[in-house]
Amino acid sequence: MEEKFPRLTVDAIILIKDSIVLIRRRNPPFRGMWALPGGFVEYGETVEHAVRREVKEETGLDVEIERLVGVYSDPDRDPRGHTVSICFLCRPVGGSLKANTDSVDVKEFELSKIPRLAFDHEKILRDLGL
Repeated sequence: MEEKFPRLTVDAIILIKDSIVLIRRRNPPFRGMWALPGGFVEYGETVEHAVRREVKEETGLDVEIERLVGVYSDPDRDPRGHTVSICFLCRPVGGSLKANTDSVDVKEFELSKIPRLAFDHEKILRDLGL
């Protein structure tokens, strides 16, 4: 019997003043929904490098990690299978907002006007007090 293991992902909460940067997903699952920028960690890559890479690919922004927000491991958080996400609070330090690779749009939302989000991203924001 083949052993199964969860896949490792990263997510980024990028705050700019009183707004948050979200991406509109290009691919399933949750195609067309808004989400935190993030994605799968590549083999041989640190989670810190992965979150900076994914943010750059999906938003055009260069970020620095401020702190760990949490680890999210509910086996049902992703319909593709069991994923474990490490979420970081990040701040932009360069680049410019531009949708790319896995996102069809990227936008800053006022914290009081955050749309419905994909995956468990609303729970992640609640855990940060947003």
